[in-house]
Amino acid sequence: MAVRDFILLCAVCLVWGLNLVVTRWAVADMAIPPIFFAALRFLGVAVCLVPFLFPRPPNLRTLFFVSIMIGSVHFSLLFIGLQHADASAAAVTGQLGVPFSTLMSMLFLGEVIRWRRAIGITLAFLGVIIIALDPANFSVSFGLLYIVASAFIGSAGGIVMKRMPQISGLRMQAWVGLFSFAPLFALSFAIEENQLATYIDGGWMVWAASAFAILGVSVFGHSAFYSLLKKYDVSLLSPLTLMTPIWGVIFGIALLNEPLTLRLILGAIVSLSGVLVIALRPNEKMPEAALGKKAGAGDS
Repeated sequence: MAVRDFILLCAVCLVWGLNLVVTRWAVADMAIPPIFFAALRFLGVAVCLVPFLFPRPPNLRTLFFVSIMIGSVHFSLLFIGLQHADASAAAVTGQLGVPFSTLMSMLFLGEVIRWRRAIGITLAFLGVIIIALDPANFSVSFGLLYIVASAFIGSAGGIVMKRMPQISGLRMQAWVGLFSFAPLFALSFAIEENQLATYIDGGWMVWAASAFAILGVSVFGHSAFYSLLKKYDVSLLSPLTLMTPIWGVIFGIALLNEPLTLRLILGAIVSLSGVLVIALRPNEKMPEAALGKKAGAGDS
């Protein structure tokens, strides 16, 4: 990989990892309703990417269904999870999209895995269990369960998207944004309260967090990553994208003062080792399975 492209990939992973922390700060510390925050993000993406909506892609009904899965449902679960879980733990747990995608490619696409990927899948889930389960209190992190569910839904959406004609990354982002913001606003105003007042009172830092998610993550991050996908094989990119959870852990500890516990260290090592094993083994039916949700809606 060219040095310039490696630096670009590092920047993309840094932006994705930082956004987990920014979102955690917005929905937890600043108490912005998470579904409303997700709705604003998709509205902003749809507005910024209006030119990419044309011409209308084929299979619009399937695209709508995929958009709801990898957009509305995935991100609402993710943001609710971040309201109740540390960003550092969520950064690792979110990587379950990789084993979930591999398992679904087995079930629905006929992918065959051997013992190495089977061990990788086992390690990925075992590491998350170590992080989420507190044996001292016999409790499970409530927020991380939402993160696991969001990873599952995002992976399922990726499987459905596999059956669609391929469209460009920014075009996909534009349609996901268009189809996602209205259901999220409707759900937010049905179950959340004081959305507008809380958001406005949050001030410029909260507004900047929205702008960062829209322009930095969805527009820059996703377009840059798709440009790299056109130049390099998935087998090269997928292991390097593990920089994303590492950045998420670093920023969570440095910016939000999250604790660096033995459980987090051990669980991260075990889980990310499993994800790395999966990423290094080619998936014949669905190569992008090694990227988890990055090949669909993008990362967080």
